[in-house]
Amino acid sequence: MKQYYSRWYDNDPVLSMSMRTLANSDDASQIQVALNLIKVIIEHNIKNNEFKNVEDIMNAVEEGVIQKGINRWYDLDKTVRTAIQMLEKCPPETRQKVALEMAQIVIENIVLDKDDDGGSKDVFGDLNEPNVLDLDNLNKDNE
Repeated sequence: MKQYYSRWYDNDPVLSMSMRTLANSDDASQIQVALNLIKVIIEHNIKNNEFKNVEDIMNAVEEGVIQKGINRWYDLDKTVRTAIQMLEKCPPETRQKVALEMAQIVIENIVLDKDDDGGSKDVFGDLNEPNVLDLDNLNKDNE
């Protein structure tokens, strides 16, 4: 049975959970994750020879520009929109690698920060539950 996904990132469970967590975080956390994500995407794309110069990077960002009037949660901030658009334009293999790094960035910048603030509800739920992101197992599965 073929599953239908309404958003481009929902067919990858790691990416989907990271995006949901990011969408529900505060603006400052979104921007911090986006900046780290842009760095990771650029590094992966340079390593894979996808980007050869700054012009290639800029073209990748401009390809994702949307028409005025469409308001996705990540369109509200230019930095976040740029990071998500760059991620969307990555080749599938690169996107899968970046998704794991994005999950780690989200955990470090959002989940653990909320935990350190004392009392904020953990975005991923109970970390002992088996249905929660387990980066060690995900890394093993992708090797």
